[in-house]
Amino acid sequence: MRRCTDLVVFLWVFLTHTGTCTGIYWLGLTVNGSAVKWDQTQHCKLLDELVPAQQQLCKRNLELMHSVVHAARLTKVACQSAFSDMRWNCSSIEHAPHFAPDLLKGTRESAFVFSLSSAVLSHSISRACASGELPSCSCAPAPAEQAAPDFRWGGCGDNVRYGLQMGSAFSDAALNVRRHGSLALKLMHLHNNEVGRQVLLDSVETRCKCHGVSGSCSIRTCWKALLGVAHVSQQLKVRYLAATKVVPRQAHGRRVLVPREMEVRPVLDTELVYLVSSPDYCTFNARHGSHGTVDRQCNKTASGSGSCGLMCCGRGYNTYREQVEERCHCRYHWCCYVTCKKCQRSVERYVCK
Repeated sequence: MRRCTDLVVFLWVFLTHTGTCTGIYWLGLTVNGSAVKWDQTQHCKLLDELVPAQQQLCKRNLELMHSVVHAARLTKVACQSAFSDMRWNCSSIEHAPHFAPDLLKGTRESAFVFSLSSAVLSHSISRACASGELPSCSCAPAPAEQAAPDFRWGGCGDNVRYGLQMGSAFSDAALNVRRHGSLALKLMHLHNNEVGRQVLLDSVETRCKCHGVSGSCSIRTCWKALLGVAHVSQQLKVRYLAATKVVPRQAHGRRVLVPREMEVRPVLDTELVYLVSSPDYCTFNARHGSHGTVDRQCNKTASGSGSCGLMCCGRGYNTYREQVEERCHCRYHWCCYVTCKKCQRSVERYVCK
């Protein structure tokens, strides 16, 4: 009965307290945005929670919305993958655009999701430019830096400049609406959005292709390209683990965020910030948006966050065996294919009590 009551409370919070998360409402486009052609301005009303500025961006850049929907899907996958071995496993992101308190408040979890979604949106647009999917942009211009003697700039680089421009315009638009949320929360989300985009910018690398007679590499054609979303997600997870708790303060005639414990220094542009401490996520608590770790799978031999000791919060774990099917006895045949048999293997699993 208690569990049922908690669930009712959770649903009430889930459905009625979403006003402070406008900056990531667009993640809800994965629900029905994938089936839309995005060739009519009326499609921009698909998600009612988008603020007018986002609606206008959508209407003026309909072709961009495929990248937005793609980014929403990538954000969910990347978040859940990065935190699959943590007590908080980003499961509440599946409910977008209706969020639980773990993302409604100024927690370090919301800091991560905001920064990740901001970075992934710019990443998706940058890649779409290079792949020719967007008529409004194309490959990135050649870098201003001088090419080395043995290579030249060419190829089709990811258009990071355009991606950052359009991505920030879309993701930050909802945070510039006065009627939504507290000023401190807006400052937090805007800061974390920018941290995400900076991590994305830092993920640009130089890739090259060789050219020459008889397979030699006498000339290399190089271009700038982004690393994958998984890399960006892991970099932001590092910042999540080292995030700084902040408080709002008046300085030079405006409201700013300063570290709570070390108010003598400004907030760094590279660090994620949060306003309220998170629960330990060990037990189900609707008011905090905690799903708990009961029935979560853990690693008996690990010592990190996914270990049974930490994941199960000292409650212990149950052991069961599971039959899994996998490819085995694979043979390569000339030329050129591989045949495999299917084998059954018994695997021991551990789940938290």
